[in-house]
Amino acid sequence: MRGAAGGANLLALRSHNTALVLDLLRTAGAGGISRLELAERTGLTPQAVSKITARLREDGLAAEAGRRASTGGKPRTVLRLVPEAGHALGVHLDRDELRAVLVDLDGAVVGERRAALDLGAGAEAVVEGVARAARELVADTLGPSEGAVGALGGAPGPADGALGRTGGVPGRSEGASPSPGGTAGRSEGTPPSPDDDPHRPDGPPPPPDGAFAAVPGFLGLGVALPGPLDHVRGVLHRVTGFPEWDGFPLRDALARRLGVPVVVDKDTNAAALGLAVGGEGGSFAYLHLGTGLGAGLVIGGGVHRGARTGAGEFGHQVIQLDGPPCTCGARGCIEALCLGAVARGDLAEAARVLGAGAANLAGLLDIDLVLLGGRTVAAAPEAFVHGVGAVLDARARREGGQDGAVPVRLAPGGTRGVAEGAAQLLLAPLFGRGDA
Repeated sequence: MRGAAGGANLLALRSHNTALVLDLLRTAGAGGISRLELAERTGLTPQAVSKITARLREDGLAAEAGRRASTGGKPRTVLRLVPEAGHALGVHLDRDELRAVLVDLDGAVVGERRAALDLGAGAEAVVEGVARAARELVADTLGPSEGAVGALGGAPGPADGALGRTGGVPGRSEGASPSPGGTAGRSEGTPPSPDDDPHRPDGPPPPPDGAFAAVPGFLGLGVALPGPLDHVRGVLHRVTGFPEWDGFPLRDALARRLGVPVVVDKDTNAAALGLAVGGEGGSFAYLHLGTGLGAGLVIGGGVHRGARTGAGEFGHQVIQLDGPPCTCGARGCIEALCLGAVARGDLAEAARVLGAGAANLAGLLDIDLVLLGGRTVAAAPEAFVHGVGAVLDARARREGGQDGAVPVRLAPGGTRGVAEGAAQLLLAPLFGRGDA
């Protein structure tokens, strides 16, 4: 496996053909896949596949998984992905807690950490909380490693390194920032300003966390949190309930603090990406009910973020004019009505309200499936699946037709589904599935 001085060329790994091969190696599992099968399924020539797989083996990303009998001639060599050749961190920032997972190239969780965190404590405290959790999780799970930093290039400094030179995340140079110049912290309630930033670009950048330098193939950090936000620039808007975050460059602040690529997205989008990469097909909505309410939308197999990452603000559609006030500033939002019912202990009413919103979404987008997640759903899954399903069933009966109601299921992944999806913000582009 190559070390820091000779890390794999990420420009090569970013190629479409390499991503196709890597994805097939990943989906083949431990049983592996032969070069001939790779050529047949990708449409590439056997020579091209041989060159790609030779480079992947040299970089430690692929290895032999044995031999398989052929219809004629000598047995075929079968190749498999090497999951431990790379890792990514996924962090779910909720309003009152942080959950972080470390995953390998297969997306399997190899370490997890959970801690209390107040999203309203100010940028400096939140950035430091994320950095501390990431550092401790890596140290506890992988420990120090000698020599090589991995086939994917290891953790770069703020201005260089195998990941840092090209924008970090394969296929997502606009969404990750290994060499940012953003604000590192500000006081709560104060709009960000370059003058407030002790680490602004005209001064020396802080040294990156050394904890990541020894992690084999460390790709970086994906962060998922409530919106609204700008996914492309990694800048937060008026996060519901925490307007003081408006304009804060979270991606750049974390990248400067940690010295690794960072991608920021809404919690619901990250979860939806993780579900799509994990095998959920077609068009579906992931409805997340925790400390807030939002939706991640997958349309035609790809995550739909909208032109300004504004899609999926599901919880703030008004369904009761002059209803109870919502933390967004409006009245009668689904989120306010649903969480109000939960606070009263009326889960049937909460599920009914959530179902009304889901029915609106199904009618608007003609989706195939509704998946429910979030800690509030996880606390009473049967009540929410049954209650939301009943509303969709009633809608289907009113409309008639032979297809029946849009099915409702509990999303796999439990309460760490968002964090796992956040890690996929880094992993998925490597396999050509940045939008699943």
